Amino acid sequence: MLNMLAIIGCGNLNRSDDGVGVIVAQRLQQYLIQNPNSNVRAYDCGTGGIEVMFLARGCTQLIIIDASSIKDQPGAVYKVPGEELAAVPNRGYSLHDFRWDNAIASGRQIFQDSFPQDVTVYLIEAASLNFGWELSPAVQRAADFVFEEIVKSL
Repeated sequence: MLNMLAIIGCGNLNRSDDGVGVIVAQRLQQYLIQNPNSNVRAYDCGTGGIEVMFLARGCTQLIIIDASSIKDQPGAVYKVPGEELAAVPNRGYSLHDFRWDNAIASGRQIFQDSFPQDVTVYLIEAASLNFGWELSPAVQRAADFVFEEIVKSL
């Protein structure tokens, strides 16, 4: 299988720092337009967890970027390796409850060898999840860091 990387940003652009994953993915899309790499795709999945599962299908590597809200230092970056995500999360019965963690578990079950086993998730601690379109300064710095770290790995 050809080595393919899917980079997927998740979040809600209308809720301040919750949009950080989408913003990083959009920056990576622009980067890839200027620096084409046929083995890398960047996607903005917003809040559609089911899309994560289908966009990752056929890739050998997957990177997900999303906001977290565990009440830690705003802008803290957690790089979570795929092995940490092996447990199947509680499943919801609606598409609204189907998030990227469900997508990873379900994608592995459904698509098996056609789903990436090499998964990394970047979680960026939010300062605000209130209505708004701007990232807080700490989250913007973290977004810049994650963008640069991913670009260096390409």
